[in-house]
Amino acid sequence: MKDNQFETRVQYLKYQVLKEVAKEAFEGNLVENVLDIPKKILPGKEPTMRCCVYKERAILQERVKMAMGGHRSNPNIIEVIDIACDECPMGGYEVTNSCRGCLVQGCQLACPKDAITFDSNHQAHIDKSKCVNCGNCAKACQYTAIVNRKRPCENACAVKAIRPNEDQAAHIDPEKCINCGACMNQCPFGAIVDKSFILDAIDYILKSENNTNFKVYALIAPAIVDSFSLAGLGKVVSAIKRLGFYDVIEVAKGADMVAYNEAKELDEKGFLLSSCCPAFVDYVEKNFPNLKEHISHNLSPMAMIAKKLKEEDEDCKLVFIGPCTAKKAEVMKKSVKNYVDVALTFEELRAWYDSREFDYETLEDEEISQASYYGRVFARSGGLTEAMTQGLKEIGSELELQPEVCSGIDACRVAMLKKANNMSKANFIEGMVCKEGCIGGAGTIHKIGIKKENVDNYAKESSYETITESIKE
Repeated sequence: MKDNQFETRVQYLKYQVLKEVAKEAFEGNLVENVLDIPKKILPGKEPTMRCCVYKERAILQERVKMAMGGHRSNPNIIEVIDIACDECPMGGYEVTNSCRGCLVQGCQLACPKDAITFDSNHQAHIDKSKCVNCGNCAKACQYTAIVNRKRPCENACAVKAIRPNEDQAAHIDPEKCINCGACMNQCPFGAIVDKSFILDAIDYILKSENNTNFKVYALIAPAIVDSFSLAGLGKVVSAIKRLGFYDVIEVAKGADMVAYNEAKELDEKGFLLSSCCPAFVDYVEKNFPNLKEHISHNLSPMAMIAKKLKEEDEDCKLVFIGPCTAKKAEVMKKSVKNYVDVALTFEELRAWYDSREFDYETLEDEEISQASYYGRVFARSGGLTEAMTQGLKEIGSELELQPEVCSGIDACRVAMLKKANNMSKANFIEGMVCKEGCIGGAGTIHKIGIKKENVDNYAKESSYETITESIKE
C-alpha cells in the first residue's frame, strides 16, 4: 500500500509480525513455519535495540504469540511481554543534581516516614526502604529537584491499572484496566501489546470459500477515513473485498440507529451516559458503580448493526474493523458476543492486506452503503452529541440537551466526579476515553497528526439529510 508509513520502529515490528502471521495462515503453513517468523524479520546478526539479536528474536516470538491470540486464559486484551520490559527506570521519587542543599530542607520536614537524610554537602538522599512514594518531598522542594521516575506506561494509564510485578516488569491489573491501549502506544520498547484475533477472521474467510451459503461481512468504523486518508476509502473497500469478504458494511449506519434510539431513551429518562465507547462503559462500571444504571441500554453502533445483520442472516460471520482495542473486549461480552464474531484494528487490516501483496493502485474504487452525516461523525469527539441533538429534534422531543463532551479519560473522570457529587447540570455525558474520540484510538495507523476534518468531510458526502432517512433505508 502507498499508505505504508510507520511512525515508530515498534509500530513497524508489530506490523511485520502481523503480516507474516497472516501470510503463513492464508498459505496454510503457519504451524510449520511459526518458529521461523522472527528469523525472517531479523535475518542477520546486526545490533538491535536489545543486547543481541537473539534476545530480540525471543521477544519477536512472543509478539508472534500475541498475533495468534495471546494467552487465552488472560481475560485482558492488553498484555505485557515480560522479557521485553526490562529497560525502564524503577526509581520512584529521586533527588536530582538540581538539589542545592538549601537551608530550609523542606523535603525532610514534609516526609512522613523520615526517609530523607543529608550528606556532608547538605545534598538530600531518599532511603528507598522507608519511602512510600507519597510525593510530599517533591511538592515541598522549591527547586523542583525531586522527581518521580515513573515508567511511560504508568504515566499513560489514567486508571492506575499498571504496577511492577515481582520481577519488576510491568503488570496490568484486569480489575482496573479498561483495555484502551494508551499504555501500549506509550511503551518505548513495545513491551505492551494487544491480542490479535486476525487468525479467527482468516479462518472464517477460508471456510467461506468452501461454502457458498456462508458469508463473511466486514463492518468498518467511520474513523477509517482518517487512518486510510492517503489511500482513499473506495480503494480500501475494494481491498477488503479482495481479502475474501462478501461485503463491507458501514458501522455509521448502526450509529444512526443508536442516535435515534438513544435520543428516545434520554427523552424518557432525563439523564444518560453514552454507551458507544466500550472503554468508557468499562470505566464507569469499575469506578462509578452507583452511576452505571444511567449508562444507555442501547448497544454500541458496532453491535447494533451486527444484530440487524444477524437477524437477516443468522449464519453469517461479522468482523468489525476499527481503531479501538477495547472493542476486542466488547465482543466477548454476553450482550454482544452473539452478534459480532471478531474485532480487528486498522493496524491489523493494513498488515493483513499487505500480506496478500495485491497491487493496490490497480484496484477500482468501490462504494459503500451510506449512513447519515450524524452517524459518520460518531468517529470524532462531539459527534455523538451532534447526533443526539438531531435525534431529539427528529423524535419531536422538547428536552433541552445539556451535554458534557469528554475527549480523553481525564475529561471523563472530571465529568463523572462532578456528576457523582451533584456538581453538574449535564443531562447527557458523551464519554470518549481516547482523545479526539475514535480517531485517536490505540489501533489507528497514524498516531500523530489526527485530522478530524477527514471525518467531517466524509460525513458531508452523505446523501441523507436526517437520521430518520438513513435508518429507514
